[in-house]
Amino acid sequence: MSYQNILFEIKNSVGIVTVNRPDKLNALNNDTIKELNDVFSEIKNNDDVSVVILTGAGEKAFVAGADISELNKLDLLSGKEFSEKGQEVFNLIENLDKPVIAAVNGYALGGGCELSLACHIRIASEKAKFGQPEVNLAVIPGYGGTQRLARLINSGRALEYILTGDMIDAGEAYRIGLVNKVYPTEELMPKTIDMAEKIASKGQTAVKMSVRAVVSCDELSQKEGQKLEAGLFGVCCGTEDFKEGTSAFLEKRKPNFTNK
Repeated sequence: MSYQNILFEIKNSVGIVTVNRPDKLNALNNDTIKELNDVFSEIKNNDDVSVVILTGAGEKAFVAGADISELNKLDLLSGKEFSEKGQEVFNLIENLDKPVIAAVNGYALGGGCELSLACHIRIASEKAKFGQPEVNLAVIPGYGGTQRLARLINSGRALEYILTGDMIDAGEAYRIGLVNKVYPTEELMPKTIDMAEKIASKGQTAVKMSVRAVVSCDELSQKEGQKLEAGLFGVCCGTEDFKEGTSAFLEKRKPNFTNK
């Protein structure tokens, strides 16, 4: 499938998705949202992809937000539909089962910050900036940002950033747990690819079940979560990779996983 605003390639079982509108700081217009939906739907059913990296073209921006010219046309009803459409796409990313790593290479503001929050792991360059400045437009985050940010860094901090519209740098984002790692700009993609390939080398049923279990924890009680965990643990134990992994450990050799 070809895309106008997205680049997609596969290397060593790692799918790399790049929002490619550098002249617009990779802002999310309706066409780009649709293409994100299409590419992640493609990835979901592509057995050649085990891990995904999501980034933005150029060094200035991951995604600098939504397309304000499109936002300006919204009213009560179309605004709700606009929000729901974006939430649906970001939910697809979060619930993909395959790990999605955001490589944040510049501004991640508004919808861009929300896009990074929908990813399972966030790695930032030292030049990255994060923020939910929607209040400056007299609107709130609408692509899941109020929910994911509060769960990730706590409701008090989330409200501070949402209500002030303030940006934070990569160091502060790391300090509060918004990002997992921070690297110099030139090391961002190599380090992210290293992590992605490391994850891709593991037993993929276990990787998928781990993502599913952790993503579900916000919606389940601990008792319900442990019940799900036990079921997913059982699924892993029924795979050929589990037998290979445990046998390799006992035989002191490197496992040869076949994703079966």
